[in-house]
Amino acid sequence: MNLTQWTPFRELDDFLSGYRSLISRPGSTEDGTAIEGANLTWRPTSDIVESDDAFIVKAVLPDVKRDDIKVSVDEGVLRIEGERRYEKSAKDEKQHRTESLYGSFFRAFTLPKNVDGTAISANYRDGVLMVTLPKREPTAPESINIDVK
Repeated sequence: MNLTQWTPFRELDDFLSGYRSLISRPGSTEDGTAIEGANLTWRPTSDIVESDDAFIVKAVLPDVKRDDIKVSVDEGVLRIEGERRYEKSAKDEKQHRTESLYGSFFRAFTLPKNVDGTAISANYRDGVLMVTLPKREPTAPESINIDVK
């Protein structure tokens, strides 16, 4: 008989991991809108920071190759998508536990109105994607005189 030390935190972590997978709803945008045809398996964690001249979105994408990442902006929505591929270990190695998530991923963020969509840039380094969204000067509402007939 083997004795195993009981670790309540491990049990809590196992419980929360299962719970997270139920509520994260892969295949949906930040507002919960479903993505048609999406078969997504994980959502990278992301941070958004704001400076005086830009917004910066930092997405953590460990072990994702640069060629497997697509960044786009469509109708005021920043889309980060791609795939983290599982690489099999050597034949003489046994896999005992895998906690990393693999497969397709997707994140979508609605952009504020003051983002300059023509100057957005992205940089990927050390497993972190940084998308810089420069701000533009707010435009004053146009004043129009209307003739009354």
